Amino acid sequence: MDRLDAIRSHLYANGFSTIQALADAIGASLATVRRDLQILEQEGAIDRVHGGARIAEGSSVEVAFQEREKRHLSAKRAIATVAYDLLHPHTAIFLDAGTTVLQLARLIRINPLPLRIFTNGLTVAQEFLNIPKLEVVLLGGQLRSENASLVGPQAEAMLETIWFDQLFLGASAISPDGAIYSVDSAEASLNRCMLTRSANRFVLADSSKFGTMATYKVAPLNNARVITDAALTRHWREALVNLGVDATIAEQKGE
Repeated sequence: MDRLDAIRSHLYANGFSTIQALADAIGASLATVRRDLQILEQEGAIDRVHGGARIAEGSSVEVAFQEREKRHLSAKRAIATVAYDLLHPHTAIFLDAGTTVLQLARLIRINPLPLRIFTNGLTVAQEFLNIPKLEVVLLGGQLRSENASLVGPQAEAMLETIWFDQLFLGASAISPDGAIYSVDSAEASLNRCMLTRSANRFVLADSSKFGTMATYKVAPLNNARVITDAALTRHWREALVNLGVDATIAEQKGE
């Protein structure tokens, strides 16, 4: 992987990154990173903002999802294991289209429970093909190829007719002041709708998402319980307590 690809991969995984964080991640100088960001901005792949860079709106699609799916995989699996243990048979749940939630879907596929599952994620829904005990409902809407998800007014209208027992929601970023952010405006809007339609709300976010920024605010983090991994810093553990957020730390096991 060359340097430009490494920068793309880091930004695909995080949505936004400071120049210093990029330099540390790829092992290059600040000056080199700035030059590389200028090239990527000219290509339309990223947007440079004060102090860093973010993925440009509408940037490359499937690569982003596939790249993010591979990142922090053991942490995502640990988080998914904790989330799976919270499921109750004969309930209705919503799984969003995020890569950590996808790991939960894979656990459900391996160990199916009698559940009614709603999702806006094509990849998530695909996990449940020909799996017994499951009733799966896929939202309609506009295809957002970047995340293999369905969003937009039709999806939001359908949500208004549904109530579920548990929501499992991913996050592009969790800002320093404790809010959930998304890289896409339509996704952020749909996520806000999801949060109003569930009795119990869980944000599944690995520790790399904390203290990062994306473009569109979804909601304050204390609107939900958080499940994250053991690499979460002491600063953030204390911050979650101060924010009144109920957080569960998932212990990672060797892959």
